[in-house]
Amino acid sequence: MIELKKTYSPEDIEDRWYVFWEKNGYFKPDPDAARSPFCIVIPPPNVTGSLHMGHALNATIQDILARWKRMLGHKVLWLPGTDHAGIATQNVVEREISKEGIDRYKLGRDAFIERVWKWKAEYGGRIIHQLKKLGASCDWSRERFTLDEGLSRAVREVFVRLFEEGLIYRDNRLINWCPRCHTALSDLEVEYEELDGKLYNIKYPLSEGDGYITVSTTRPETMLGDTAVAVHPEDARYKDLIGKSLDLPLAGRKIPVIADPAVDPSFGTGAVKVTPAHDFNDEAIGKRHNLKSISVIAEDGRMSADAGERYIGLDRYACRKKVIEDLQELDLLEGDKKHRHSVGHCYRCKTIIEPILTIQWYVKIESLAAEAVKAVEERSIRLIPEQWENNYFAWMRDIKDWCISRQIWWGHRIPVWYCPDCKGSDGMPPQGEMIEHIFFEPAMLKDGRKVTGGIYSELRKSGMGHEDIIKNSKIIRISKSVKPICLREDLEECPECGSKNIIRDPDVLDTWFSSALWPFSTLGWPDETEDLKTFYPTSVLVTGFDILFFWVARMIMMGLKFMNDVPFRDVYIHALVRDSKGQKMSKSKGNVIDPLVMIDKYGADAFRFTLAAFAAQGRDVRFSEDRVEGYRYFINKLWNATKFIVNNEDLWGKQPLHGHDNDLDLPSKWILSRLAFTAEEVNRNLTNYRFNDAANSIYQFVWHEFCDWYIEFTKPVLHHGSSEEKATIINYLFFVLEKTIQLLHPFMPYVTEELWNSVFKQSKSIMASPYPEKLPKYLDAEEKMNYVINAVTGIRSVRGELNIAPSLEIRADIKTSSKEVEDILKSNLTAIMKLTRCKEISIGPDITRVKGSAVSVKDKMEIYIPIEGLIDVKAEIERLQKEKTKIEDAMATLTKKLSNEDFVKNAPQAVVEKERVKFGDLTHKKVKIEENIKLLKTVASDR
Repeated sequence: MIELKKTYSPEDIEDRWYVFWEKNGYFKPDPDAARSPFCIVIPPPNVTGSLHMGHALNATIQDILARWKRMLGHKVLWLPGTDHAGIATQNVVEREISKEGIDRYKLGRDAFIERVWKWKAEYGGRIIHQLKKLGASCDWSRERFTLDEGLSRAVREVFVRLFEEGLIYRDNRLINWCPRCHTALSDLEVEYEELDGKLYNIKYPLSEGDGYITVSTTRPETMLGDTAVAVHPEDARYKDLIGKSLDLPLAGRKIPVIADPAVDPSFGTGAVKVTPAHDFNDEAIGKRHNLKSISVIAEDGRMSADAGERYIGLDRYACRKKVIEDLQELDLLEGDKKHRHSVGHCYRCKTIIEPILTIQWYVKIESLAAEAVKAVEERSIRLIPEQWENNYFAWMRDIKDWCISRQIWWGHRIPVWYCPDCKGSDGMPPQGEMIEHIFFEPAMLKDGRKVTGGIYSELRKSGMGHEDIIKNSKIIRISKSVKPICLREDLEECPECGSKNIIRDPDVLDTWFSSALWPFSTLGWPDETEDLKTFYPTSVLVTGFDILFFWVARMIMMGLKFMNDVPFRDVYIHALVRDSKGQKMSKSKGNVIDPLVMIDKYGADAFRFTLAAFAAQGRDVRFSEDRVEGYRYFINKLWNATKFIVNNEDLWGKQPLHGHDNDLDLPSKWILSRLAFTAEEVNRNLTNYRFNDAANSIYQFVWHEFCDWYIEFTKPVLHHGSSEEKATIINYLFFVLEKTIQLLHPFMPYVTEELWNSVFKQSKSIMASPYPEKLPKYLDAEEKMNYVINAVTGIRSVRGELNIAPSLEIRADIKTSSKEVEDILKSNLTAIMKLTRCKEISIGPDITRVKGSAVSVKDKMEIYIPIEGLIDVKAEIERLQKEKTKIEDAMATLTKKLSNEDFVKNAPQAVVEKERVKFGDLTHKKVKIEENIKLLKTVASDR
């Protein structure tokens, strides 16, 4: 006997079924799968993360694909894992240890890294647990971490190969620098924000004679590092001054006036200061004119020794204030004005970045990018929606070399060593040779004395031993002529001279470097594993648009380079999840929605289905909790329909369907055909990544066609039909139910698993059953059934519009335009009468309208409802007139409010929009009331 609880309760079943799936290995690839392998690698969430709406949408889409493909018979691997998230994780642990009154420098590198691993072990699995709550069917036995042993070996192998090919190099150039995180950032890791600042006009006196040039700048503190003033070569105001010398205020240096076409004559005064060490545009000008670079801001955001004794050690913004004061005192500040401009911030800690000249490691990217562009051009990889291709091509064709070094401790340490002893006993570089900064930890001797830094030999002479330098030094400067030693294995001594005083490069790799290898490193590369042979290239990558360049483009480049093939065939790029008003979610706005709260409140199935139903290609998701609640009702509808069906279990013969039984009644043929078309639509839409269309097709079928129509049409047969008719109908009800929950499973895994096992008593999960496809269709039944449905809806609409009490049985006359329509309606008359509460229905081509009848016109039929004695027409018209008056009063109030410019301008946009929607709803109501009044007046005039 089938037993179902009175109501569906997700909290009772979700954890139970997830344990069942995982314990029985349903998430693992089926070795006996008949169809081709299908693989998705999860975009690894940060180990610091917790589930947000973006994760939830991304994981839901992937899980729908994985479950669908499993049921279609593919060998499915959805490979999970997490990212070590270098800067983010280090920041979390630094904040934690700061509560103990210590910092990472006091702990030392090794001890700090131990603390991070400890933190990861304790908290790093949080997001995995949350993904499981969502129902993610990943193969957790294959879970990877970007710092695990296998992936670390892959990272080192890639670095060494690129180094050996000359595609990795070091250079001293301007880079985005975060003074808070003390690390370099790539251009992609800088977030720009429009801020109100000031544009200062500063006088730069001519070195000879009277006069000056007024220079406009938003960053007066950097003038201490100026090496020129630039003007446009065709700017008539400055033509006679090009080549002249200026006295740089506050610095005591002379700088030239140069002409460069990059200068915008309309900006400020048309003359700009050139600071090659602290501005990317200035760096380019400096290279064109062979200008010197003077770094006046250090890595901690304070002014360096080159800024001068008066300013050394000041914070950059304190220095700005002091520079302005000093310029005013010297009468060299002409003035300032408000200026709104775009300012770069660190994407992790939101500190304003500082362009600083540092030695960093880079990947030569041009040749790699060219192959990645070709792969998309030739459709080896599809970007979906296609609109993202233009963004991809534009970025890839203007790509800059990738800065891959970061000055933090948590991450893949660069496998490079230096040997100062190869340069001689003191490690001194040749005179005038560039000096490279290698270490950035604070230097401190065992006796507590601090060392400000110097070349290796100077630190040794100050009393620091080699081990002290390696573990504790703030700066070790190594001559550029010291050749880097790059190896696959850790180095104990110099391979050239045998010295053990070797120094490992302290930098770690950009987190995105290891993530770029994710599609093949997670499958076992550089070893030739079975997983790699079976599942690479992967089938599809599901990701957000915000990491298209951070991650997707780099995976394509690395996959082509090291696997000679693309990493995935399709890239489905989903949009942003916003609130119901279309605003971006943020803590400051207070509109952040927690997925776990939604799951606890409505269950994972309703939440997942909402995300899928909203996931239209190229359109942001406007998430509404009301819709989640609505889809929770949808689950109740399915649950109650199942209960109705199983109440007739004793009639169920469990006979297989032959599919082309022409003796079937019309409603059964129709529902089977609608089921076949729905299955076809869902499969097609999932193939094309149209998740919203797939979800809405199922919703329409289950709610409106199966529950609202077919089940209702079966009730007269089940109540009054013969035993044979009842058995046939119940057999089809169970058949449609089975296929329905199979169709729905990828979207709503929990409730479908519960129904599958409760109703059909299967030993295996619904995941192991076949997904519906190629079901029988009855094309003629679709058209015929539409006549029946039109007859019912026509009668119902008149009842509703005229406010006829549901308890009243009425009479209907239906004039048909053909004998075929007449026969179809007559053969289904019992069901039509029951569904419309009619005591009598006349059908035929010769039917005429009785005076005082309401009319509903449908395809190939006219429906007449005599209303004599059903309602008081005069009273109903009066009631509607009063309702219309109330609506008109409300509309007048809203019109006055929305015409008030102060209200529209000053009220929150959401409030204004709400009032506009309310006005639209009232307008629609008014129109309907007017139509009903007109109908009633027509009826009254007939009498």
